[in-house]
Amino acid sequence: MPVPAAAIAAIPSPSWSAFHLGPLTVHAYALCILLGIVVCLWLTRRRWAAAGEDPETVWDIALWAIPLGIVGARLYHVLITAPEDYFGPGADPVDALKIWEGGIGIMGAVTFGALGAWIACRRLGLSLVRFADAAAPGILIAQGIGRWGNWFNQELFGRPTDLPWGLRIDPLSHNFPAGLPADTLFHPTFLYESIWNVLGALLLIWLGRRGVLKTGQVFWGYVAYYGFGRMMIELFLRIDPSQELLGVRIHVWTSGALVVLGLLMLAYWGVRARRERASVEEDDVARRGLGAGSGGSSA
Repeated sequence: MPVPAAAIAAIPSPSWSAFHLGPLTVHAYALCILLGIVVCLWLTRRRWAAAGEDPETVWDIALWAIPLGIVGARLYHVLITAPEDYFGPGADPVDALKIWEGGIGIMGAVTFGALGAWIACRRLGLSLVRFADAAAPGILIAQGIGRWGNWFNQELFGRPTDLPWGLRIDPLSHNFPAGLPADTLFHPTFLYESIWNVLGALLLIWLGRRGVLKTGQVFWGYVAYYGFGRMMIELFLRIDPSQELLGVRIHVWTSGALVVLGLLMLAYWGVRARRERASVEEDDVARRGLGAGSGGSSA
C-alpha cells in the first residue's frame, strides 16, 4: 500500500526531550528558553546602545526582569492555564513549585518581566518606555526560539491535518489525542508561532528605523502583534486541554486582551508623539518670530 505524500513530507518529532549529565537532567525545552534569553539580551544591548544608552545597564535590568519573568511564567500556568493540576481533587499544591517538571506561560513571563524592568529602570534612573522599545524585538525572537521546546516535548500542537508540513507525534506519547489513527499528522503550531514571532521582530525593527513607530509604539506594537497571532492559533488550531471562559479557551481571552490593550496604547503614544511634534513646531515658529522682531536698520 503506497504511503501518502503528506506522510512522507511530514515534520518528524525528536525522539528525545532531555539528556543526562551525571545526576543532572538537561531538558531541551530549558535550552531553547536559555538560547532565546541570550539572543534577546544580545539584540537588546545593540538596540539600547544605538539609542544612545549604556549597553551595560541591560545586564542590571535583566537581573530583575528575568527572575521575575520566570516567576510570572510559572504563576500564569499554575493559576490560569491549569489550576486543577495543583489545587483540584487529589492534587498537591506543593507541585506548583516544581517548575522543572514543566508548565510556564509566556504572558505571565512578559507581565512580570516588565515589572522587573520597571523596578530596575526606576533604580537606575532610566526610561522604561525607551528600554521597552529597545527590548521588544528581542523578546519576540526569544519567544520564537522558546516555542521549539514544544517540538522537543511533542506538545501544544494543533488540529489534525493532511498538509505536507504536518507534524508527526509519537502515538505512544501521553499527548497524542485518544481515538485518532497512529499516523495522524497535526498542525505544527510551534513552527507557525515561531515564524510569526521572528517576522514580527523584523517588522518592528524596520518600522522603527523608518520612523513609522514612535517612542512607546514599538513595545505596544509588539504586544498587539503577538496577541493577534497567538489568538488566531488558540482560536482555530490548538486542541490541547485548556481552561475555558464562556466556552472559549482562556488563552483566546488573554491574547485578545493583549490586542485591545496594544492597539489602545499604540493610539495613545501616536497622539502623544503628534502633540510633542506640534509643540516643538510652535516653539520653533515662536523663536523665529522673536528673531525677526529683534532685527532693525541703522541710519
